[in-house]
Formats: sequence, structure tokens, C-alpha cells
Amino acid sequence: MEPSQQGGTDPTAQEVNPVYLQQLRELDIPEEAAKQALLHTRNVSAEEAAMYYFNKLENEEEGDDDLIFKMVFVVNMDLSMGVGKVAAQVGHAAVGLYQALQEKNSWREMAWKWDRTGAQKVVMQGSNMAHLLELQALAMSLSLPTYLVQDAGQTQVEPGSRTVLALIGEEELVTNVTGSLKLL
Repeated sequence: MEPSQQGGTDPTAQEVNPVYLQQLRELDIPEEAAKQALLHTRNVSAEEAAMYYFNKLENEEEGDDDLIFKMVFVVNMDLSMGVGKVAAQVGHAAVGLYQALQEKNSWREMAWKWDRTGAQKVVMQGSNMAHLLELQALAMSLSLPTYLVQDAGQTQVEPGSRTVLALIGEEELVTNVTGSLKLL
């Protein structure tokens, strides 16, 4: 779901910050495009909306609108985790990765593209901690954002156990990392 469509409201009915809109218009951004950029960036600032607009323009010129993005979670199957524990750990991984995506403009743009292309999520099986670390290193070598959950150890696993690796990126790149794994 696009951020501007949360709550089931019509995105065109949402208000944009008029000061930010004026600042964007002073940058010669068309009014409708400026409004859409403000809605997509949740009216955070004119700067955020301008970055969104210009990144989108640049990416359209590069022709990558047909790219599909996906997020993959690799569960450490060496640990004895119940279904609820696995679900909680995947949740931690999703939140951790999404927070990490906010750290860089290019990663925020990736999050937007992932969201616009269906927010695909897949949960796979990893052999053990060493396997998760190996997959993380491979993903990082391909410049894919990752997040590795390290459990506090208060319930089913030892403190410091690495439970789930999360990664996101263009589908083809992510498949290079996780394509040989089995679905959970």
C-alpha cells in the first residue's frame, strides 16, 4: 500500500503543506508532481519531497520502472524456535530492515519502489548462523541492505543468537543471494 493511501482515503483528498508546495514550485516542479511527492514523503519537508521527485525523474530516465523489488527473510533453522518465536523474529527483521532503509536516500527510494511494486516478502530457510553470515556478506557485496536479528535470549534461544537475516533489493540481485534456499 502506498503511504498516501493508508486508512482507505483518497490520496488526492489529502492535504499537502502549502509552504512546502510553494518551495517545490519555486524549484520549477509542476504542481501535481509536487503534491504527489509531498504525499509520498508524508509532508516531512520540501527537501524530502524534492529528493523524491528528482530521484523519480532520474529513475524514469534510466527506465527502471519495470524492476521488481523483494524483501527476503532467512530463518536460522539450526535454532529450536517455535512458530510464534519465528514469527516474532521475522517481525523484528522486517522492522529493523525498514528502519535501516531510512538511513540513506537511495535506500528510502528502494523502499518506495518495493512498496509500489507490491511489497513482496518471502521467508526462506537458512542452515545455521554461519550460513546467515555468509548470505549477509554476499548481499552486502552486491550493495543490498541487510539486517541481522540478534536475539536477547529471554525465551527459547541463547542470548546473542542470530535468528533471522533480512535483505531487500531488485529481485534479480536478491535471487542471486537466496535463490537456492527452500521456502519455510
